[in-house]
Amino acid sequence: METNRRTLIQGMTGAVLLAPYLAIEKAMAAQAAGSTAPPPANPSAGEQHAMHDKHMEAMNRVLGPGLWGQEQIAMLLYPKFTALDLVGPHYFFACLFGAKVHLVTTEKNLSPVMSDLGLAITPTVTMADAPKDLDVLFVPGGTEGTLSVMGRTDTMAWIRDRASRAKHITSVCTGSMVLAKAGVLKGRKATSHWVARDVLADFGAIPTNERVVKDGNILTGAGVSAGLDFAIALVEQLRGRAYAEALVLQGEYAPDPSIKGGTLATTSAPVGEMMSDMFEPVAGMFRAMAKS
Repeated sequence: METNRRTLIQGMTGAVLLAPYLAIEKAMAAQAAGSTAPPPANPSAGEQHAMHDKHMEAMNRVLGPGLWGQEQIAMLLYPKFTALDLVGPHYFFACLFGAKVHLVTTEKNLSPVMSDLGLAITPTVTMADAPKDLDVLFVPGGTEGTLSVMGRTDTMAWIRDRASRAKHITSVCTGSMVLAKAGVLKGRKATSHWVARDVLADFGAIPTNERVVKDGNILTGAGVSAGLDFAIALVEQLRGRAYAEALVLQGEYAPDPSIKGGTLATTSAPVGEMMSDMFEPVAGMFRAMAKS
């Protein structure tokens, strides 16, 4: 049985994970009873199965029909993407029981794809071999790499094809620029990183200054860290509030940054003006892609 993150929400059902917890329970019970006997042996198979059944009963009761699914989720990987755009949502998607997460490379083989800051992610499938019918199509953002992939006819054609049948078309950060370039955001509300958000209008989309924006089957997240909020919102759509709440607790997602800010409205004027001036050329490059 898997001993990955999924087994945590599964109630520590793997025998290897269960053993120490059951042994601790036995030891505590013996101590409470004043026993001086040696520590108990690892739990038997019967005890492990009993604990498994107990946790599964609790999860079925609390999570209900949202406990299991069969979603096909494709997360696009292209050179110089922003890693956190992808890794944050991946954490939540990979914790969906029964779902299959495909890391889809834009390249010809399954060599690791390097992010913009040098973190390599190993894909699981090429665009050609990725499922044709998806429950979730997801595109992360970036800067140089995003602009580059927006100019690739093969990737744009793949996105248009998969988006034509996908139940949920999604992105984080400037990943919405990629969707917009592929023509799937026309007339739809969407968000992006603050640097490029207003440029969505050049592609026929409706820029919306919110952290997570839903318009029909389109769900977009703002810049980088908003991928966590985006993923939580999508999990709730797919599996219900209780499942999403369980994953928020499992991930201990309770942000309390030492520096409050993260938007132009909440950042000091000197810093905000400096960053806006620095990134203005980037917005111009995305705007130019709308004309090419």
